[in-house]
Amino acid sequence: MTNIFTKSAIALAMLGMATAATAKGYNEVEVTDGGTFIGTVTAGAAEADTRTYTISKDPEICGEGSREVPFVEINDAGMLMNAVVFLVDVEEGKAFDPDAINLTLTQEACEFSPALGVMANRGELTAVNSDMTLHNIHTYELIGSARRTVMNVSQPNQGDIVAKTVKLRRGNGMKVECDAHDFMHSFVYVAKNPYYSVVNADGGFSIDAIPAGTYEVMMWHGFLGEVEVGEITIEANGEVSMDLSY
Repeated sequence: MTNIFTKSAIALAMLGMATAATAKGYNEVEVTDGGTFIGTVTAGAAEADTRTYTISKDPEICGEGSREVPFVEINDAGMLMNAVVFLVDVEEGKAFDPDAINLTLTQEACEFSPALGVMANRGELTAVNSDMTLHNIHTYELIGSARRTVMNVSQPNQGDIVAKTVKLRRGNGMKVECDAHDFMHSFVYVAKNPYYSVVNADGGFSIDAIPAGTYEVMMWHGFLGEVEVGEITIEANGEVSMDLSY
């Protein structure tokens, strides 16, 4: 349930959208005769992975017993959920979606929402504590098997809001945790250009308005990491289709 604190945070984030800078080094231009990259992402060798955590504190807020956290989800057709397909090192092209530049994470009933968020590099991440208990927002830049702290801020009171401009240097995403509750987890894909697509419920992806040229393609998953796909060549008004796999 959205409360007054969540609404305030969302309003704050929307206000910041008007001034948020897009990713450094990317130039927004009008794209004519752009092409499209479509396809699917199957799980491949990846297996579904759900971890069970004991709720050891604040049961009146967080619930009693245990919490199941699905780190790797695969649908009935074998498609990998929460994967992101993106083009690497694109220097110029279409504008970022203004609704995806900044991101608001809520902490309610001891759970981060959304479980997978998307924002632009150099956009603003806002976290709002909607619970009557101590939380904190601890984010890590994911760099291969390593991780680097980006933000670690305590939110002791209900209604506490923190905001930070996110500038990832090497990684393409972040892990989000609450140090006070070890069962709270979330991931954030941080886009360095707008040429990305989060797979849909059927495992499909679609990236449009791509300027003609040759591009490197990668896949990202918060828990499984990154996969280098290879290169694609987009022709003016053309379409490239690929079925990808982890």
